[in-house]
Amino acid sequence: MPNYWWVNHKQTARQEIEGRYLWSPKTERDGKRSQFYNNMRRASPGDLVLSYANQEIRYVGRVAEFAFSAPKPEEFGNAGVYWNHDGWLLPVYWTQLIPAVRPKTLMNSLGQHLPTRYSPIHPTTGNGNQKAYLAEIPRAAFDVIVASAFFDDIVLARGGSNSLNFEVVSELLDDAVERRIAVDLTLDDTMRKSLVMARRGQGVFRSNVERIERSCRLTGITNPSLLIASHIKPWRNCSSAHERLDGHNGLLLTPDADLLFDRGFITFSNDGGVLVSQRVDHVDMRRLGFEHLVHEQFGFAEAPRPWGSSGLSGTQRRYMEYHRDEVFIS
Repeated sequence: MPNYWWVNHKQTARQEIEGRYLWSPKTERDGKRSQFYNNMRRASPGDLVLSYANQEIRYVGRVAEFAFSAPKPEEFGNAGVYWNHDGWLLPVYWTQLIPAVRPKTLMNSLGQHLPTRYSPIHPTTGNGNQKAYLAEIPRAAFDVIVASAFFDDIVLARGGSNSLNFEVVSELLDDAVERRIAVDLTLDDTMRKSLVMARRGQGVFRSNVERIERSCRLTGITNPSLLIASHIKPWRNCSSAHERLDGHNGLLLTPDADLLFDRGFITFSNDGGVLVSQRVDHVDMRRLGFEHLVHEQFGFAEAPRPWGSSGLSGTQRRYMEYHRDEVFIS
C-alpha cells in the first residue's frame, strides 16, 4: 500500500511540476534536521503526493524513485536563496487535478484527518504551516481532497518512465562537475585528465583502488575484466581532487554490485559486512543471485561475509560513513 504526502512548494511549484521532481535541502540553514526534509528520504516509489501552492491543490504526483543527493536545481534561480545548496531530489510524475481544490473550503471534513504533528496546514484555519515542505498525511485526508475532483490514475500509474531517474540526474550532475574541472585554473592538464577519467572509474583512480582492493566485496570475483572501480563517496560529491583520486575512496565491484552500491541499495559496515536496505524488494535481490544477503538482523539485512572480505581501513571507514549516511537507503 502506498503512503500519502502533501508538499507545500509555492516558491518552486512551477519548476518542480515541469521538471517532474521535488527538491529540498538536507537541513535548515543552521544545520538542524527538519522532519519535512527527512521525509524526502522516507518517500518510496508508488507513494502519492498532493501539490499545494497558492492555496490550491492542482496536481497529484506519484513517486517514481527513492530520493538521492543532488544540489539545488539551477532553474530555481533566486527562489530559496537562503536554502542550503546540498539537498535531496525526489523524482515524481505529476498529473493535473481537475478542478483544482482549495483546502480551506474543506476544513470541516479535512481538519480532523490532518496529523497532530508536522501537518502541512493548520487543522482549523487551513493556513499553510511555516517551514512545512513534504508532510505525511493519512489516506483519509488524501481522499477528502480528491473526492470532488478527477485525476487520471491510469496515466499516473504508468508515468514513472517519463520522470527523472537516478541515472539521468547522475549524468547531468557529473557533467556539471566536469565542466567546472575543465575551467579550474588551479589544475594542470594532467590532473584534469585524471579527474575526468576517475568519473568512469578509470586511470589513476582505478590504479589507486587496485592497490587496496583485490576482489568484489559482494561476490568475491577477482577477474579485473569483470570489476568496476566504484567511488564510495560519489565522484560528484567529492570536495577535492584528492578525494576523487583517493584509492581509499573506492571499491572493486561487479556491475550488478556496483549498481546496488551506487544507488544506495547496499552498503558496508566497518568490519566489511554487507548491509541491505529494508526498502529494497528482497525477492528481487534473490533474483539477482544475492540470496545470501537477505538475512534480517537488527532492523536491517546484514549478511555474513562468505568471501572472507576484510574490514575497512581507517580512511575507508570515513568514506563509508558518508555512504551510509548520505547514499544508503535506510
